[in-house]
Amino acid sequence: MAHVDFRRYLVARFVVAMASQMLIVAVGFQVYDVTGDPLFLGLVGLSQFLPFILLVLPAGHAADAYDRRRILAGTNAVLVVVALSLAGISLAGVTDATPILAIMALYGAARAFSAPASQSLVPNLVPEGDFGNAVALSSSTLEVAVISGPAIGGVLLLAGPAAAYLAAGALLLVGMILLLLLRGGARADTGREPFSVESLLSGVRFVRTRPLVLGSISLDLFAVLFGGAVALLPIYAADILHVGPDGLGLLRAAPAVGAMASASFLSARTFNGNVGRWLFGAVAAFGVGTIVFALSTSFVLSLAALVAMGATDMLSVYIRHLLVQLATPDVIRGRVSAVNSVFINASNELGEFESGLTASWWGTVGATVVGGVATIGVAITWALLFPVLRRLDRFPEAEREVAVEPG
Repeated sequence: MAHVDFRRYLVARFVVAMASQMLIVAVGFQVYDVTGDPLFLGLVGLSQFLPFILLVLPAGHAADAYDRRRILAGTNAVLVVVALSLAGISLAGVTDATPILAIMALYGAARAFSAPASQSLVPNLVPEGDFGNAVALSSSTLEVAVISGPAIGGVLLLAGPAAAYLAAGALLLVGMILLLLLRGGARADTGREPFSVESLLSGVRFVRTRPLVLGSISLDLFAVLFGGAVALLPIYAADILHVGPDGLGLLRAAPAVGAMASASFLSARTFNGNVGRWLFGAVAAFGVGTIVFALSTSFVLSLAALVAMGATDMLSVYIRHLLVQLATPDVIRGRVSAVNSVFINASNELGEFESGLTASWWGTVGATVVGGVATIGVAITWALLFPVLRRLDRFPEAEREVAVEPG
């Protein structure tokens, strides 16, 4: 926190994350209210994922070729347009979910450019020795936003979705201004690598040659893909727990409570022992929490299960983020972060689509139970497939140079 630009980035990330959570809660509530079909909740995730997956690799190249600070400010400007457009649709009384899905596609496109730029910017804002603490502090602050965003969004929904969208737009504008005020974070000028297929795929090749990185980020992809119960929270709130929009806000905030507690613990102490075992244990525990939540008909027990899921997920996120960033030189960090973002967002957005689809097949509770069991199975399978990751005791030293096999 002694670094001025890191403080500005932290506040910007906080308000942007809070606004994004408010948008997601409002969109999920409005879409389910309009359609009454869980499949459309899955389509909300798919509409974000498709443009993301198409654009994220070029976005990673852009993060290595251009100023990451300006990329983030530009994507925030697009998100302001998204929030205002959703507010306009709501105020116009549109009852068709199609325009909402189209706007969320624009949201996904903006996130494609913001994700690699944001992930690769933090190491440029703090000295290397402060990076681990910066990650934990940034994660903790993010989870405060994820707690407050859904809760505030749920309250604002009582006045209608437009109120939540307009408030989110105002916060996104604040975030954009703070990012424009960043003065540090620029990298040494090593020359801009020309755009080419070879350059575009260099991040993929880099990840492929690093079993620790490949194993950790692919673990997240498949584990969260099957454990995406959060997409079904509007159904649990309305039809199973009967808690209404304010209860939905609390359910959405509960994982962030656990995540914030976990991140606070990690930022207060040095974590660098039995790294691989903690990673696989956290993913398996996330699956157990998913099963408990699926079978619960008690609001209190459901909140407790979601808190536990958030705590274990944060531990997994912390380990994976440090592994990826420490193993990646800055000159290629944007493209590797883009690959990492593909895995992260595939697990989130496709996980939402998978949850909505399977809920329409097997029912909400059945689909969530199957997802939790599959998550535990993934943790066991990956521990066998990546023994070097399972046996990892300490985080690697930071990479200084790129060493990637051609082809």
